[in-house]
Amino acid sequence: MTDFPEILTTCRFYLELKLDGSNDAVDGYFMDCSGFKSTQQVIEISEVTPQKWGKDGESQGRVVRTKIPGNVSYSNITLRRGLTCSMTLWNWIQAVQDGNWGKQQRDGSLVIYNQAAQEQFRFEFKRAWPTSYKIADVNAVGGDMEIEEIEVTVEELKRMNVVTNDSN
Repeated sequence: MTDFPEILTTCRFYLELKLDGSNDAVDGYFMDCSGFKSTQQVIEISEVTPQKWGKDGESQGRVVRTKIPGNVSYSNITLRRGLTCSMTLWNWIQAVQDGNWGKQQRDGSLVIYNQAAQEQFRFEFKRAWPTSYKIADVNAVGGDMEIEEIEVTVEELKRMNVVTNDSN
């Protein structure tokens, strides 16, 4: 029998942020995250070759187009979780708004676990800082959980190889 990898579900993940000045070992367990995207720019180059072409092979200088990889960019990451009493995320965005963004860049990782709570997937991001913060509209009539949302920009995004310790 062939061992097929487990298909990972989204119900067993958390996003981990560690911020300076926090009293918590992990500053956020997020229930929803989006925006993990890497895009590489395509640069098109046109060059003229000495190749002969045309009806009688009399024309010289054929145009050849080549596409080469350019700069890599990463989309902003949006994190959502149930609103907590912690001031850590608010203090982080406030420090950036106060002009201290260079010292507020943080690293983090998205970790997805299998059903046995073993790490199976990891994305790490570098030099993130918050660009926006909001909470859901407050409605005293409903019984819904209040949602806290923070959007961060990242300078680097990398999928990491996860080493599993399977005893089977």
